[in-house]
Amino acid sequence: MSLPPPGTVRVWDLAQRLMHWGLAASVALAWWAGESRLALHLWAGYTALGVMLARGVWGLAGSRHARFASFVCGPRVVFGYAGRLLRGNAPRVLGHNPLGGWMIVLLLLCVGIVCVSGILYTTDRFWGLGWLELTHRISAWTLVGLVAIHLFGVAFMSWRHRENLVAAMWSGRKRSTER
Repeated sequence: MSLPPPGTVRVWDLAQRLMHWGLAASVALAWWAGESRLALHLWAGYTALGVMLARGVWGLAGSRHARFASFVCGPRVVFGYAGRLLRGNAPRVLGHNPLGGWMIVLLLLCVGIVCVSGILYTTDRFWGLGWLELTHRISAWTLVGLVAIHLFGVAFMSWRHRENLVAAMWSGRKRSTER
């Protein structure tokens, strides 16, 4: 067992990291599989729904930085942070910043809409309903857009604060707030 790098602290617990990467992989697999590989698409969708539900529970009962209460802020805090970000003086946050917190909420809600609409569409009762297919398609493409914004935000904040957030989500560690 190796020692953690000096000057780093544990931020993301193992469960949170497994759920993050499991959700990312299952959504990417469902998108890649599409309708041409329907069995795989369905399997990945059910997996995404399960991970999303587990992440919801972990957001209520998990470790400090996994809890929604630690990063979901009100509009005043979010817009204040966004303004500081635009002015170039947004503070580094050890966990999720206020914008990232709401991105998590949007991603989880969108995954839920995509999965539930997809599941309903496979049932006899809802098969062939145009509004449900449209809901699934629109929410799926909205999810693709949100993922793109999320990836841009991760890259931008990694550059802005000179830390590799992708590596932090793998290791669970970030540099401490002290310099």
